[in-house]
Amino acid sequence: MSSKRHVVHVITRLDLGGAQQNTLYCVANHDRSRYTTGLVAGTGGELDADAGKVSDADISLVDWLRYPISPLRDLAAVFKMKRLLKERSADVVHTHSSKAGVIGRVAARLAGVPVIVHTVHGWSFNDTQSWPVRKFYIALEKWLAQRTDALVTVAAADRDKGLELGIGTPDQYHVIHSGIDIQSYRRPASARALIRKELGFESDEVVVGTVACLKHQKAPLDFIEAAKQASSRDPRLRFFIAGDGPLRPAAEQVIAAAGLQDKVRLLGWRQDVPELLAAMDLFLLTSLFEGLPRAVLQAMAAGVPVIATAVNGTPEVVIDGETGRLIEPGQPDQAAERILELARGNQFAGRLADNATARLGEKFEIREMVRDLDSLYEGIR
Repeated sequence: MSSKRHVVHVITRLDLGGAQQNTLYCVANHDRSRYTTGLVAGTGGELDADAGKVSDADISLVDWLRYPISPLRDLAAVFKMKRLLKERSADVVHTHSSKAGVIGRVAARLAGVPVIVHTVHGWSFNDTQSWPVRKFYIALEKWLAQRTDALVTVAAADRDKGLELGIGTPDQYHVIHSGIDIQSYRRPASARALIRKELGFESDEVVVGTVACLKHQKAPLDFIEAAKQASSRDPRLRFFIAGDGPLRPAAEQVIAAAGLQDKVRLLGWRQDVPELLAAMDLFLLTSLFEGLPRAVLQAMAAGVPVIATAVNGTPEVVIDGETGRLIEPGQPDQAAERILELARGNQFAGRLADNATARLGEKFEIREMVRDLDSLYEGIR
């Protein structure tokens, strides 16, 4: 009988995002001398094909794990998940994202899985929700925490928020930062002109970009409004968003109504993030709430000056005036001012970028993240 423990990760869908990419990396890179791995995720994600390439893991892409809330379907999903976890003889179930965190943890408890771990990639509740909705999700997280052995947060701010609201106990929490492969985001200076030419940007233009899903959380319409205000005062500015999602029609409508078709481009889903970062002069993230945004870490690793909203874990890496510029969420006018400030070509922007790259260090390295998770599992029996 194998002495290795079987770790099954559960996530709602493999969309192109930081939580999904890091989950896939874990499935492929947990210490194989100690663990075998599996993955359960809903179908239809941009990263489904990547999951299929992890040849030594049990991958289950299922059609019954979906984002929309449907009480009857979700209850059925709990029992389907329970059966699957029992068939897999899971020793550790590690859930990610809010929906999978509910279904996966309840199913794991019903299946008698010995160890249940949940990563908070940003809480299910946030300040943009109505109070009754927010109160419901807080109560749900409290109930689930009682059925969870370890709560991993990607930022200290999320741990502190959870404890403030009575979700879990201090000994349950473990802050393990989202990691990236830092070296992979660095490109030689010679690549910049070539990549910008491929994207259609001139050498004398100032390019502001972001990598974000076009959904409410990321506030893409705030990005476009900031682009409108800033470009009206500096004609050199050009903008792009790499990502897609439900707000794309609204974004296209706003761009057309403002006459910004030659200033703001929507690139759709892209997996060549290092190349896109090399083309940028500035990176802007307008999120209303976050966990610890992977795209910010990527920009910092690439040496691109960052402007980001001061939400959740972002201020733990973007220190205003030291490693980037922070703005308030929902304030595109502040974003526009910071864009204009850093687009002037002075040494300040370069200093921010250099400081940010130096700050990343080993604790944001993705291999360190996996080692920390391996150790966490080892410590829970």
